[in-house]
Amino acid sequence: MQLHQLAYALAVADEQSFTRAADRLHLAQPSLSRQVRLLEHELGVVLFNRGPGQGRVTLTPDGSALLPFLQRVMADVEATGAEARALSGMARGHLAVGATPSLITSVLAPALVEFHASYRGIDLSVVEAGSHQLVPRVAAGEVDLALIVLPVTDPLVATTALFDDPLVLATAPDHPFAHRRRIRVRDLDGLDLVMFREGYDLRAVTLAACLEAEVEPRLVSEGGEMAGVLAFVASGLGAAVVPAIALPRDGSLVGIPFSGSTMRRTVALAQRGDRTLARPARALADQLVARHGGAVGPGSRSGRAGTLSTAGSTGEPDRSG
Repeated sequence: MQLHQLAYALAVADEQSFTRAADRLHLAQPSLSRQVRLLEHELGVVLFNRGPGQGRVTLTPDGSALLPFLQRVMADVEATGAEARALSGMARGHLAVGATPSLITSVLAPALVEFHASYRGIDLSVVEAGSHQLVPRVAAGEVDLALIVLPVTDPLVATTALFDDPLVLATAPDHPFAHRRRIRVRDLDGLDLVMFREGYDLRAVTLAACLEAEVEPRLVSEGGEMAGVLAFVASGLGAAVVPAIALPRDGSLVGIPFSGSTMRRTVALAQRGDRTLARPARALADQLVARHGGAVGPGSRSGRAGTLSTAGSTGEPDRSG
C-alpha cells in the first residue's frame, strides 16, 4: 500500500469521477485507475462502484466504511510533515510578533530577549502598532502573535487574557496631586491634562469618564504620541491618563491609581483562531503566559471566544497603548 494510492482513492471519492480526479491530479486516467485497483487488491475490498463510460462513481459499502480511515491516515501524514517542518523551524525560521507601544517596552522586549537566547536561529520581525491595527494583521496572517488590549471582535482572531493593567494619572513628582494615594475621576475637573491625539482609545476613555462624572479638564496639549505625552508630563506641562505599565521606572513620573475598577484595561495575546501556532510562536506564547498569565480581575468583560480563553476591559488606543 502506497500513500499516493490513498491520495488517489480519496480524490476519486471526492470528485465522484475517475476522469475529474485524474484531471485534478494531473494524471492519465488509465494510470489512476490502475493505482486504485492495486490499492483495492491490497486491501481485499472493492472501494468504488464503476458505471459504464464516464458516469458517476460511487463508494461501495466497504468503501464508505473505509473512507474515514483513509482520510485519517492522510491527515496524520500531513500533520506529521507540518510538525517536522515546524521542528526544523526552531533551528531556523521566522516569527512575526506585534505589540502596542507600551507593551513593546514593558512586556515584549524582555520576552524576546529570553526567546532569542533559546532560539537564536529564528528571525524576529516586530510590528509596533495599536490594537486596532494589529488585530487585522493577525487575521490576515501577517503577524503570528500579538500583544493587544481587549476587547477583540474580529471573528478570525482568538485571544487569551494575560493580566489587568490599571490606568493611572501620571504626574511629575512636584505636581500638586503627586502625594495622593488615589484619585477620583471628578478630581480631574479643571486639571491641566496632556491629551493623546484623535484616534487613541485612551483619549476616548478619558473624555468619556470625565463626561460621565460631569467634569471638564483643561486640555493644555493635544495630539501627542505615548513618548511625547510622558515627556510633557515629566516636564510639568500637565498630567495624563496612561496605562500603569507605560510609566518609566526611573522615578521621573508618579502614577496615581483611580478609585474603583473601571479605569483599567486587559492585556491579551491574539492569534488566528483557525490555525495552530507554529512551534516558534507557540514557544513565545507559552513563555508569555507563564510569566504574565492569570492576573485578570473578576470584573473584566468578556471578549470574543476563540481557541484561547478570552476576557475584556475598557479598550485600546487605536495607535498606541
